[in-house]
Amino acid sequence: MEIAIASYPDAWRAAVYGLTDMFSVAAKYELQQSGPDGRRLRISHHELNASGSVSKVYDTHPAERERALVAVVLPPGLGDDLPFGERMGAFPEWIRGHHQAGAIVCSACGGASLLAQTGLLSGRAATTHWLHGDTIAKRHPDIRIDTDKMLLDEGDIITAGGMMAWTDLGLRLIDRLLGASVMLATARFMLIDPGAREQSFYAKFIPRLDHGDTVILNVQHWLHGTDSRGLNLQMMAERAGLGERTFLRRFQKATGINPTEYSQRLRVAKSRDLLEQSNLSIEQIAWASGYEDANAFRKIFRKIVGVSPGEYRMRFSIGSAPETDDRSAVDKADV
Repeated sequence: MEIAIASYPDAWRAAVYGLTDMFSVAAKYELQQSGPDGRRLRISHHELNASGSVSKVYDTHPAERERALVAVVLPPGLGDDLPFGERMGAFPEWIRGHHQAGAIVCSACGGASLLAQTGLLSGRAATTHWLHGDTIAKRHPDIRIDTDKMLLDEGDIITAGGMMAWTDLGLRLIDRLLGASVMLATARFMLIDPGAREQSFYAKFIPRLDHGDTVILNVQHWLHGTDSRGLNLQMMAERAGLGERTFLRRFQKATGINPTEYSQRLRVAKSRDLLEQSNLSIEQIAWASGYEDANAFRKIFRKIVGVSPGEYRMRFSIGSAPETDDRSAVDKADV
């Protein structure tokens, strides 16, 4: 079974070689578990040649005859620009052709931009790095971009989120092709957590400030400078000097989200910093972030980030945990 890795211009070489090594480890474990009659993986790299066509430049089994590909992988990019446009040469057509022949097409991080250029994502959901979501969504409005997800598997197309999500993508592909036993053995060997993750654990809130609506921008600056405790839609509309309906419509158009969610994301962003860097209790962090009710804070934090405040602190804290922070109580309250 041949997996082709598209080494397009500015593709991240660490991911190209990392995926190659991961698939090679999986092939070793498949041989151990199934013997010589088991399934074999063949890994190849493909680049653009001088004429702009796609050529195979590396093959783990060069003496084998050519067969239909089982998967095409588009790794993350490392350049300043997303992989798009004429500099991608024949890659979009090459990817479409292998998809039509039955190959699973996969992308990680910015590789989703090249996948989107093929037209295969039209009308579908896909994920990419949270920094690239808006750019790809504007360029391809027919694609439903969901940057909260680390991995979206639609059978014939798999998309993965951040730069290191190529590890999640590789494990999913191994699971699909060689089974869970080989996938888990590979994950153990490479010390990769095979458990489910979400990109929302890592994504930071980056508000839109370049929309050109000065009235809304003034409200945003005001929200950023207050703890927003007790704020409601009426107070924000009054600050803007607009009626509530007009304010809601203009705020949504300018920022992409409604004022209530915007305020929540600001508060959760502050709480994440405190969870990472302070030894305050969850209740103290809730209050410092603008929440009078710690239980309400926990529910909103889990909704936005995907884990409870206590779980987030355990994953990402760089300070010492507070002695009074009862984690078991926090977890019970979050259920």
